[in-house]
Amino acid sequence: MFKTQVARDYPDYLRDESRRSGSADGIAFPQTEADMIALLRVAAKDHAGVTIQGGRTGISAGAVPEGGCILNLGRFNRFRAVRQTDSGFNLVLQPGVLLSEIRQFLAGQDVDFDWPADADPAVLGRFRQSGRWMFTPDPTETSATIGGMTACNASGARSFAYGPTRRHIDRIRVALADGDLLDLRRGAVRADGRRFRLTTVGGRVMEGMLPAYTMPAVKNAAGYYAMDDMDLVDLFIGSEGTLGILTEIEIRLMPVPGAEWGVMAFFDGEAGALRFVEQVRATPDRLVALEFFDAHALDLLRAQKRDNPAFHAIPDMDPAWHTAVYVEFHGATDDQLETALMNVMERLEPYGGSESATWTAANEREMEPLKFFRHAIPESVNLCIDQRRKQEPKLTKLGTDLSVPDARLADIFRLYHESLDSAGLEYVIFGHVGNNHVHVNILPRNLDDYQRGRALYLGWADRVVAMGGSVSAEHGIGKLKCALLERMFGTAGIEQMRAVKRLLDPEGRLNRGSLFAWNL
Repeated sequence: MFKTQVARDYPDYLRDESRRSGSADGIAFPQTEADMIALLRVAAKDHAGVTIQGGRTGISAGAVPEGGCILNLGRFNRFRAVRQTDSGFNLVLQPGVLLSEIRQFLAGQDVDFDWPADADPAVLGRFRQSGRWMFTPDPTETSATIGGMTACNASGARSFAYGPTRRHIDRIRVALADGDLLDLRRGAVRADGRRFRLTTVGGRVMEGMLPAYTMPAVKNAAGYYAMDDMDLVDLFIGSEGTLGILTEIEIRLMPVPGAEWGVMAFFDGEAGALRFVEQVRATPDRLVALEFFDAHALDLLRAQKRDNPAFHAIPDMDPAWHTAVYVEFHGATDDQLETALMNVMERLEPYGGSESATWTAANEREMEPLKFFRHAIPESVNLCIDQRRKQEPKLTKLGTDLSVPDARLADIFRLYHESLDSAGLEYVIFGHVGNNHVHVNILPRNLDDYQRGRALYLGWADRVVAMGGSVSAEHGIGKLKCALLERMFGTAGIEQMRAVKRLLDPEGRLNRGSLFAWNL
C-alpha cells in the first residue's frame, strides 16, 4: 500500500517550502476516507511514524518527513457538498482541495461533486442563484490545501477583520492514528473548564485535560488551542496534524461585499507610517487589511522591477518614498467606502504621507496591481535567497512570525532595527501590521550571517514572549521552531500538550518532530 523508493521516485515529497529535506520509508496517496483508514491501520500494525502532507506550501517544515511513511492528501481532493444554513451556505470539502480551486468554484466554475447519500444536490442551484460568496482566509500561496490551512490555522492580510481559518470552520471529520474517527460539529462538543471528553464514531470514549496555559491575547498559531469551556473543534484546528488527520472539512462562506477599495500610501519615514497605522486602526470603519512595507522592502521591489521582467507590473515608485502602508476596505456600497477613504486621506499629511504619494483602487481591475505589489515581496525574497544558494547551498532565509500587543508595536520595530543594523545584516520587514505581526526576513550572504541572524531571532522570541506576544502568529511551529514554542509555554506547557498527544496518539506516530519532541 505504501510505495517505497521515495528518494528515487518521489524526491519532491521529501521537502516543502521551508527548503528543508527529510527521509521516508514509504509514501501513499489516499483518495477516500476508507483508503486513509486502511493505510493508518497498516502503519499502526508496523508502529510506523506517519507524516501528513497537503500542498507542502508551509515554511516551518511541518510536511518534511523524519523517517516512517508519508500520507500525501493531494489526491484526496473532492468537493463533497454545499450545505444551506440559517445564515447562508457552507461548503464541504476533502482536505486536498486547493484554495485556488475553492476560489474558482466560488467565481462560478463548475466542479464535480461527490455528494454523500444524506446531502441534497438541489442546494447547489439555490446557492448559485443566491449571489456571490467568498471564503475569507487569504494566505499568499493559493496552492495551499484546505486541510493544510485548517491544520495550521492559516490566515493572511484580511484576517485583521475576518480572523484566521479557525473562525470559518463549522465541522471537521478526523482520522486518529489507529484509524478510528471523530466527527465534530461546532457547538456540539465543548470542554468543561479544561476537562474534555471525546467519543469516536466507533463509540470509544477518551477523556483528558487541556493545557492549563493562558493563550496570548494577540494573533497566534503556536501550539494547541486551549481555553476554558472551548469548542473541541478548535483543539484540532492549528494542531499541525499531530493529533489526527482531517478527512472532511466544512467551511463557512460569507457574501462578497458590494464594494472593495484599496489604498497604498507611501511615507517619508517609518515612524510616521507607524503612527498612521495606529490612528487608522483606532477607528476601523470598514477596515479589512493593514499591511506594512519598510524601506528595504521597497528597495528590493525597485531592483526586481528594474532587473526582472516578471516584476514589470509593479508601478513606478518615487525614490523619495521610504515606507508604504496598504489599507483595504470592504462595504455594501461605494458610498460607504468613500467616507472611510476620506478618513484615511485626512490622516496622511500629519504623518509624512500625501495624496500625491498614494495609489487608490476602487474596483477589481484597479486592485490587481496593489495585490501584485503585496505578493511580490515574499517572492522577491525567495528569488534573492535562491540566487545566493548557488554559491552556498545550505543557505536559507530567516523569516520571523512574531506578534505583539498593540501597545508594543513601536517597541518591536525599534528592537528589530537596532539589533539588525548593529549586526550588519541585510533584511526586509513587511506584513500584517494591523495585527502587530510583521515578518522580518533576514537575507544572509553566508552561513556566518545565518548563524548571527538565528541568534537574533531567538533573542527576539524571548523579548516578544515577555511582551505578551506569540512566537508564531500564522505560520505555525512545524519542525523548525520547537525551541521557540518551549520559550513561549515553558516545559510545563509542553508536557501538558504531550499529555493530549498521548491520549489521541499513544505511540506518538503522527507528524513526529513537529511542535515538540516525542518522549512519550
